[in-house]
Amino acid sequence: MILDTINSPKDLKKYSVPELETIAGEIREGLFNRLTKIGGHFGPNFGFVEATIALHYVFDSPKDKFVFDVSHQAYTHKMLTGRKAGYFDDKRFSEDSGYTNPDESEHDFFNIGHTSTSIALALGLAKGRDVLGKKENIVAIIGDGSLSGGEAMEALSVAGSELNSNFIIVVNDNEMAIAETHGGIYKNLKALRDSKGKAENNWFTAFGLDYLYEEKGNDIASLIKVFQQVKDSNHPVVVHIHTQKGKGYELAEKDKESWHWCMPFDRSTGKPTVNFGSGESYFGMTSQYIVEKAKKDKDFVVVTPAMPMAVGLGPKERKILGNQYIDTGIAEEAAVAIASGIAKNGAKPLVVTNMTFLQRAYDQISQDVCINKTHVTMLMNYSSFDGLTDVTHLGIFGLAAFTNIPNLVVLCPSSAEEYISMLDWSIDQKDNPVLILIPGNQVTHRPADKNYDDLNRFKIEQNGEKVAVIALGDFYQKGEEVAAAIKEKCGFTPTLINPRFASGLDEKVLRELEKNHQLVITLEDGILEGGFGQKIASFYGSSKMLVKNYGLGKKFYDRYNPAELLRECGMTTEQIVEDVKAL
Repeated sequence: MILDTINSPKDLKKYSVPELETIAGEIREGLFNRLTKIGGHFGPNFGFVEATIALHYVFDSPKDKFVFDVSHQAYTHKMLTGRKAGYFDDKRFSEDSGYTNPDESEHDFFNIGHTSTSIALALGLAKGRDVLGKKENIVAIIGDGSLSGGEAMEALSVAGSELNSNFIIVVNDNEMAIAETHGGIYKNLKALRDSKGKAENNWFTAFGLDYLYEEKGNDIASLIKVFQQVKDSNHPVVVHIHTQKGKGYELAEKDKESWHWCMPFDRSTGKPTVNFGSGESYFGMTSQYIVEKAKKDKDFVVVTPAMPMAVGLGPKERKILGNQYIDTGIAEEAAVAIASGIAKNGAKPLVVTNMTFLQRAYDQISQDVCINKTHVTMLMNYSSFDGLTDVTHLGIFGLAAFTNIPNLVVLCPSSAEEYISMLDWSIDQKDNPVLILIPGNQVTHRPADKNYDDLNRFKIEQNGEKVAVIALGDFYQKGEEVAAAIKEKCGFTPTLINPRFASGLDEKVLRELEKNHQLVITLEDGILEGGFGQKIASFYGSSKMLVKNYGLGKKFYDRYNPAELLRECGMTTEQIVEDVKAL
């Protein structure tokens, strides 16, 4: 295998174009080996093999610097920069994260997992180079889907007017985001593709950028030629290349959305080899609820910032929703503000995405929604500690971030019935902005209230004494376990409370606890600092009540084992009972 001889980009430069094409085939075998066994981003990597080879053939990394947007298409880059063992040696898969990571290699400059950031980050590198008087090529690599993010457009505007030095932006146009692309940008990209870069209207040149088009984005020789044209350029230039997402695997070429990211799978059939069972899931429950709600209520509108599959809204569901669905592209800020406008005009908006991505819209939630108190419902997936575990995609900061915005009601359901009831109430009420966290644990069933107008009202599920266990959201089942263990090991029945509301306190219930309780335990699926438990600890600050908060540390955890993390944070049932005994 030729790839065996390549331990750095310098080794690549001695090979001919036909040999580079052989290397491309070998790289795809490495991709297959890793992805069939542990999963990961499939389509972005298979489609960008040839372009990565050409970039490293022409430029001189790490002196010349590459910044990959999202960096979920950087697997080939990793193989060519000394990390191929993470793809061919099953025992070493864990050595490579799914994104660029400066801790792994001098060829990586940022730990990136969110989108639309590469142009701004790379522009900063270029400005730093100029200030220090250095000479190097700075290359930002961005997929067409990421161009719909506001940060990408802002950085293009700055690059085209404020930078008068070497800066190369490679636009990897595979005609896809995760799902299909939405927005006027893509009409222009199509016109540029159809005209082979000669369209009269050109979005990039309008910003003041030079522009080159390469139709053969999966042809190494063509790519080498165009990259050689722009190497060492003295002004910002966009190289627009047309690639095929998922290239090299027929199933992925035909169904680009499903194969953006994959679970471990059988190569011959494409079928997943990991079985999560056919039981209920909040994921499936959510998509079904949304479709049925839309059929019954024509005032209901779903807004998603390019993440419809965050709640299982596939092509079939999106077609059913029709005019009651809008995809803003990768634009959380716009999605939230648009939803506020929808609510202001009397309709019922539901914004859906992953918690990690909603962070980008903090200002719009505060300014455009909460100050104006528009009845926007925001539904967040993957807010749990055992959801997405890559450092760039953690959802565990959401509770601390959003529960401290005035007027925002944050609901944490603890069962299927409570979840659906909260959705029904939130979407139909007209008084409050609401954020609902989709539970991250297995589906459980228990009767639930239908109305939540009485804000911040906790629910006492079990009356007891001495110790009160207040267990929030998907940690309620953990609270049940803890309460049962306290009864068994300590010989008394503790009080068990389902708070439901994370954004406020039920002061009446908390005051009642002072009569016959000495200790309050809080359990939450998020970081402790600024979180739900600390609000309760602060409430009891001047009293004799002991409070013990259980949650996660304010840390950027990365690729952790969720069960081990709970033990590290002292949150197993056994550890909590031992604390109760000691206290």
